[in-house]
Amino acid sequence: MSRHAAAQPARSRAAATQPATGGRSAGAGIATWYGPGFHGRKTASGERFNTRALTAAHRTLPFGSRVRVEAANGRSVVVRINDRGPFTRGRVIDLSRAAADAIGMGGIAHVRLSLL
Repeated sequence: MSRHAAAQPARSRAAATQPATGGRSAGAGIATWYGPGFHGRKTASGERFNTRALTAAHRTLPFGSRVRVEAANGRSVVVRINDRGPFTRGRVIDLSRAAADAIGMGGIAHVRLSLL
């Protein structure tokens, strides 16, 4: 047996800084929701917006990305990115009404995002 056989594998710094949810951090900040006025309209990805679907708008994440949204109240929901936004300074994600309801969000909420 060589002297290197018992060596432990190197741990990457990225693995040590991943959030407890198991995904890569995709930011934190204020989330809002959008709904009735946009229901049925085309999103930036080309699909129709559905307020009852677990979807969201993000400025830069690729369409189809799945993101865990964790609210400060401890509740979380997994959404699929299908639109661009929010376009208001200081906001990190716009959730569908269904996603907002899933985390018990009224108008706005402080959230952490994890890319799955």
